[in-house]
Order: sequence, then C-alpha cells, then structure tokens
Amino acid sequence: MEDAALQQLVSLRHANPHSILGAHPTGADTFVRVYRPGAHRVEVVALEQRANLRPRIDFPGIFEGRLPTKSVPEYSLEIHYPDGNVFSLKDPYAFLPTLGEHDLHFVGEGTHRRLWDRLGAHPMHHQGVAGTAFVVWAPNAAGVSVVGDFNSWDGRLHPMRTMGASGLWELFVPEVGEGARYKFELRPRDSGTPFLKADPMAFRTEAPPQTASVVHELRHYQWKDAAWLDQRRAADRTKTPMSVYEVHLGSWMRVPEEGNRPLTYRELAPRLADHVEQLGFTHVELLPVAEHPFGGSWGYQVSGYFSPSARFGHPDDFRFLVDTLHQRGIGVIVDWVPGHFPRDAWALAKFDGTALFEHADPKKGAHPDWGTLIFNFGRNEVRNFLVANALFWIEQYHVDGLRVDAVASMLYLDYSRKAGEWIPNRQGGRENEEAISFLRELNETVREQHPGVHVMAEESTAWPAVSRPTSQGGLGFSHKWNMGWMHDTLKYFEKEPVHRKHHHHQLTFGLLYAWSEDFVLPLSHDEVVHGKKSLASKMPGDDWQKLANLRALYGWMWAHPGKKLLFMGGEFAQWSEWNAEASLDWHLAGFERHQGVMALVKTLNAVYRAEGSLHETDFWAQGFQWVQADNANESVYSFIRRGRNPWREIVCVANLTPVVRSDWRLGVPAGGWWGELLNTDAAAFGGSGVSVGLPKKADPKPWDGQPGSLQITLPPLSVVWLAPVDPPEGYQIG
Repeated sequence: MEDAALQQLVSLRHANPHSILGAHPTGADTFVRVYRPGAHRVEVVALEQRANLRPRIDFPGIFEGRLPTKSVPEYSLEIHYPDGNVFSLKDPYAFLPTLGEHDLHFVGEGTHRRLWDRLGAHPMHHQGVAGTAFVVWAPNAAGVSVVGDFNSWDGRLHPMRTMGASGLWELFVPEVGEGARYKFELRPRDSGTPFLKADPMAFRTEAPPQTASVVHELRHYQWKDAAWLDQRRAADRTKTPMSVYEVHLGSWMRVPEEGNRPLTYRELAPRLADHVEQLGFTHVELLPVAEHPFGGSWGYQVSGYFSPSARFGHPDDFRFLVDTLHQRGIGVIVDWVPGHFPRDAWALAKFDGTALFEHADPKKGAHPDWGTLIFNFGRNEVRNFLVANALFWIEQYHVDGLRVDAVASMLYLDYSRKAGEWIPNRQGGRENEEAISFLRELNETVREQHPGVHVMAEESTAWPAVSRPTSQGGLGFSHKWNMGWMHDTLKYFEKEPVHRKHHHHQLTFGLLYAWSEDFVLPLSHDEVVHGKKSLASKMPGDDWQKLANLRALYGWMWAHPGKKLLFMGGEFAQWSEWNAEASLDWHLAGFERHQGVMALVKTLNAVYRAEGSLHETDFWAQGFQWVQADNANESVYSFIRRGRNPWREIVCVANLTPVVRSDWRLGVPAGGWWGELLNTDAAAFGGSGVSVGLPKKADPKPWDGQPGSLQITLPPLSVVWLAPVDPPEGYQIG
C-alpha cells in the first residue's frame, strides 16, 4: 500500500501528500520523508541535531529517515544538489491546513461572501513561520502543484492536498512572500499532460503579455477616504445628482516622449481628479480595470477577476487612484464583466481539465458574438466566485458602483443564437433562470452589505423591472442604462435640421417609458468607435453647426430625466473617433470653440448639481411635464422640471433648427419674473450669442396649458433653461 501511495506521489496524483511526506511520530521515534527530485543528499536539522535521510533506490527523489524523538520537533531541511548548491528550508509538509471546517462548508454551499480571504495566495504567519498559503478550487484534477520562482517552476516540489469534498487544494509554502510569481500545475484525471493555470483568485498579476500570478498582501494600503465612505452610506441615490465621466485608462492620456505609453495609476490620479473636479462630474466610470490578456478587448475579456491590470501599475497604485478621487469628492464606478470570459488556455477555460467555470455544452457555454465562454450560473461555486468578486472590488478597492456589462446576453438563452443553437429552460422558455437567480443574489447581497453602492445594468432589451427590488419581482439593480433613449436621441441629432420635423417623435418617445426604470442616459464609448464617429463628427452641417448641435444635445440631455454619462473626449468635442491605442486629442482643448464646449459641460454640471429640480425627481413622473411636445414643423420642444421644492420649477426649451425664432410665446407654470439659467448658444460656449430677451415678467396670458406665458427669442440650434428670478434691482412692484 505504501509503494502504491509513493507511486501516486511521484506521478503527482496523490490527493494528500501530507499523509506520506513530512514528519510522522511512530510512538518510538519520528519518521521523516521528503520528495526532492535531483537532490543527492537531504538532511534534517532539528534540536541542534542532524539526521541524514536515506534515498530510495526504487523511488528516485524520495528520501527517508528517523529522528530519535517521540514527538515531532521543529525542524528544517538541508537539500544538497550535485552541482554544489545547498538550500536550507522549512518543510511545507510539516504544516496543518490553513482552511477551517466553516470555510469548507460555506465554499461548498456557495455562500462564502469573503472568498478572497481564503482562496488564492495569502502571505501569513502559520504555526509561527512566515510563508504563503495557496488555495485553489479544482475538484476534477487528479493532482495540483503550486509552481513559481521559489521552486524553479518544478511541479514535483510542491504538490498540494485536497480538502475533502470541497474541491479545494491547499498548501502552505514557508518563506515565500510578497512579489513571488506563481501558477498552479494541474494534472487531469486521464493520462493527459499536466498544464499550467494562473490563479483565478490572484490579487496581482504580471503585466501582459506575461501571465503569471503574483503573491500580494492586501492589507498594506492606508486609506484616507473615511469621510467619503460615511457620506456614501447616507446618500439617497434617487434624489442626488449623478453625472458620470466614462474613462478608458489606457487612452485617456499618453506620454508620447516615452513611446506613447499610457499613464500609470499614480500619474493618472491627480490629473484625472483635477479634470473631473474642474468640470463638475460627480463620478468617474472606468472601463474594466480587472486584468485582461488582450488590450483590444478594452478590458471586457477578463482573465484576472481579482487583479487590477498590471499595465498601469501595482494594486496599491490603483487604490491610490480611487483614494485620490474620493478625497476630491468624486465617486468611482468600474465596469464589471460577469457574463463571459476568454478562452486563453492559461486562465479560466477548462480550468481543471473540465468545463469548471463554464458550461460544457457550447449551446449554453460558448458566446457566439465574442468567441468567449459563458459562466455556469447554476453552479454554487461559480455564483460564489462572482458575488464575492463584486464584494471584493467594493471592500478592497472602495469602488462606489459596478456597471454590469452585457446583461441582456446573460438573461436570454437564445441571445445571438439561431433556432437549434440554444437549449430552452425547464419551462421551455428562453429566459436564463440561473442567470436571473444569480443577478438577484448579486444585487440583494450588495444592497444588504453595502448600502449606497450602485449596481448598474447595461441591458439593451425591454426586460421588465431591471432596476426594481427583487422583493417586487425585479432584478434589483440600482440603475439601468437607457439604451433606447441613447439610440433615438443620437439618430435624431444626426439628421439635418430640415429633416428633423419628420422625426420629431424620436425625442418625445422616451418620455413614455422614462419612469419604468431608474435610468442613466449614456453617451458611452460604444457610440464613438467602430466607424460610428465621435459625437461632434456625428452632427450635421459645417463645423460651427456641428458644435452648436453638440451643445444642444448636451443641454437637452442634462435637462432630461435620468442620470448622465459622457465618454471622455466628448467634453471638449473631439473630432476623431475614439482610438483605444492613442491618447485623446488634448490639443483641441486649446482652441476657443472647443474650450466653449468644455465651458458648457462645466456649467451644465454646476447648474444640474445646484438645482434640485434637475436631479431630485429623475425617477418620479410628477417631476416632468411637457409644455410643447408636438411642434414638429418648427422642431421646437419645451418642458418643465420640478423638484422637491414646489416653488422652484425650471423650463427647458429647445430650438433644434438653425432658424432664430423671435417673439416666440412660451407657456410657463407661474407668474413673476423669469430669467435665463443656461443658453447653449451663449458666446461664452462658442455660440452666436443671440439673446433670449430675459429677465422678463410672465404675462398673465395662458399658453400651452400653462397659467402664464413669456414672449422670448429662441436662439438657433440651442437649448435654453429658464428659471424664476427676483425682479431687477429698482423694479417697482405695482
């Protein structure tokens, strides 16, 4: 029986190498066995004594011997190699497991919310010795070893042990610490060749194209954002302003003098914070920062779910970026991708030789659009991996929100599939019940453990109640991206003004469903790439008209119900389409007309944040009222926004043609004086400077269903916001 066990060991297929390696009391003495292939002598050093271990001729690499002690003493090994090298080390097989019964229970149940505390690589002191505990989930492997810089990447030196039925493999390796590179070497159940895998729970990785995991201690960084986190917990997401600046870290700004390299996290921190603070955005949203092998995926094909990309620096450098933004009063949202993952052989795909994280059947497990694999949401351990990952970014990196990518691809079994290419659910339908259950579990868990943190859905279909509580049958997201609004609005603004009267409904249709969800209005990266042109270049007309249309689009968007999101470059009207391999065209921000667009964005954010009418009732139908919705002939729209203060109403009026409309009568909801709150045609924003003709006292003449009215001038290609004001100085009442 012992020979059979040794044969399993040397073939690296033994489930519990600790049972036959290490030191074992026999009653009379202590038996020691070591496996060190290539060594020619091994000595045990204990209690100032040395014992030579005898090599086994029948099992090369096995060394055995006895210590004259009845209990196992503290000992070390001295390994001698034929080339004269001698290594002194602690025996990894002298240590008890670093996992407890509770851990194994919750992992198996799929409810270990702090999974990262136990799986992965953890530098620690164990039984009084410094080292690293390695734990990996690979239930179908016949054997697993940890390999790395510390053992010359030799899988024979550190085989791991299984932890019962949990599927976890564990090993504490003494004297391995921060910065060591490692992977896991797995052996399939059949006689297949061993293969290397990066750690799915790695907290740090090598910079691509290198793929090793790196041992990282999570508890080094000293945060300075306690005040921010306190106010986040108390905030009411429905009533507070949210204006999001979306950023791709690799192309926001580059250093041409150094080979066009992207800025690091630490270089980005002050510059990005300055820019966002100056423009008045409330949040930054980062395209995925989790490690990914192919930069061309923009981060949407993730291989290291627990690792900030090493392209831009150390994990603590990413913490510094988040911390800096928080200290400036700016929230941080990260794009999160639980719907699919790439097929790279060294990452999650067929992790233990079987379809572990993914479905085995390609009709459920392969994504037809992106060539990626789909998580098996019906498996406890996979759901646990993903829910814990969401919590990890919130707890370890203090992010204020997750924007969940491609939710529609998760909800439908037939997403992008033809008949016969998908498997119906138990009721014969197309809904992915396992994914729905996972999303509800995710949102319930985040809301329960981290109130104030947003989880937003990029969901492009009419799936009902995406942002409604799970207790009401919803999916439980805090917000949903309004893809319909984005599509209709851009289609309208892309049209020549002379044709807009035929498409008038494209700007009014969104108000029919504006309160069915808690919406974010996104002008995102997806709309300025792959031949779609930049926002400025989409607009019709000459350069002046393009920028006038763009300013009108922003004025319309910031007044419209819903939170706001603008992709980088849009704030200064970049002409060229987004290129993920190049910096934004920052030189444009030095030109007057582009400075005008930036000045408008700054003003929009400032007024939006200051005026409760523009943000307190985004998700409340009573906060909006049409004044003029049907004037297609002249492409004029007007509406009222109301906040919690019933005396403060704001009127937005849009003239989306280049015709100046003088003596335009506009209904207003109250008498008294009205002034100009914002005019996208103002000269300060690069506009023509046509005066609206305010301030002015409302006439008691009903108009557009309102009790009073104003006669004003509508500037060309403009959006104007009006608000009640005090009478001019010196005005005599009566």
